[in-house]
Amino acid sequence: MNTSQDVSIASPEYRQFIEQLKGRVLSARLCAARAVNCDLIQLYWDIGRGIVEKQQTLGWGDAIVEMVAADLRRMFPEMRGFSPSNVWRMRQFVLLHARTDFLAQAARELKNGIEESKQEHILAQVARELLSQIPWWHHVELMAKVKEPGAYFYYLRATAQFGWSRNVLLNQIKTGAYERAVIEKKTHNFPLALPEYLAEQADEMMKSSYNLEFLGIRREVKERELEDRLISRLQAFLLELGYGFCFVGRQYRLTLGQKEYFIDLLFYHRFLKALVAFELKVGQFEPEYAGKMDFYLNLLNDTQRGEGDQPSIGIILCAEKDDVEVEYALRTKKNPIGVAVYQLQSKLPADMKGKLPTEKQLADVVRAVLPERSAP
Repeated sequence: MNTSQDVSIASPEYRQFIEQLKGRVLSARLCAARAVNCDLIQLYWDIGRGIVEKQQTLGWGDAIVEMVAADLRRMFPEMRGFSPSNVWRMRQFVLLHARTDFLAQAARELKNGIEESKQEHILAQVARELLSQIPWWHHVELMAKVKEPGAYFYYLRATAQFGWSRNVLLNQIKTGAYERAVIEKKTHNFPLALPEYLAEQADEMMKSSYNLEFLGIRREVKERELEDRLISRLQAFLLELGYGFCFVGRQYRLTLGQKEYFIDLLFYHRFLKALVAFELKVGQFEPEYAGKMDFYLNLLNDTQRGEGDQPSIGIILCAEKDDVEVEYALRTKKNPIGVAVYQLQSKLPADMKGKLPTEKQLADVVRAVLPERSAP
């Protein structure tokens, strides 16, 4: 006996079923794309490595690159990517990652030694674990725009972890994400308030400054408007914060007795396993901000901290700060607090640095000219 019945496409069961299938298809498509990219990067690596090895062992000149490109295009006319310029990039790809300074950085990143006998192993491990995760044209942009090995590895890892598009990668390079996350001095009390291993992770999580140029603000704003703009562009803000941040809420409500308190923005960091509270200030840092944040963190730890969570962390985001003042303000605070600045407009382009007079130089010129004009 046939007991089948028609299924309504509007039924909750069918909608749930088709959403599950959609997720499975998307997952399979993503895995397939990753496998194709992995094979392509490995192919380009092998081509570049083969050219380099022949040049080193047989003394072949640069003409081999043009010859290889022409023959590969002739043998595989349906395949793209074998132009002379791209084959040159394959050779550059291998040479770049075989440089001593790059290998040294790779060894530090992989927590490995840099003994001569291990160099091939390090290269193979980097290629297998990192390079193959990133699309080829991302590599092309990195090779053209990032020269310092530390910065290069930072963008490699970030691209692999965050799944940055090519445009996002270019924007991160343009705004100096590496310098703001790693090089520039950060002001916080993490070593005093957290165990050593956790303080290091918290330091990596925090940037010295945050680029909010994506908000499109060109005038003074109030704190609530700044908060509104950040929420309206939450995806871009999460990208600027870095990997691992999950949004919890805005104006997050805390209570103590009969009183209510509100945290501007509250996040949870998946890898630190800690709540991260942000307070937004449109002016210069004031010492009392640290006391207020310390109070909020005490409340968060007592009322919102989950089982197994690490101590909550506070970030005060200001337009300006004085590092000495921040140091004194945080010295006696028991909770981990950092103070960073935000930028609403781009800094002077790198190629213009040093070409325009400084404020002091301009002042000296004015002082030198004014007496001449006032002389009889």
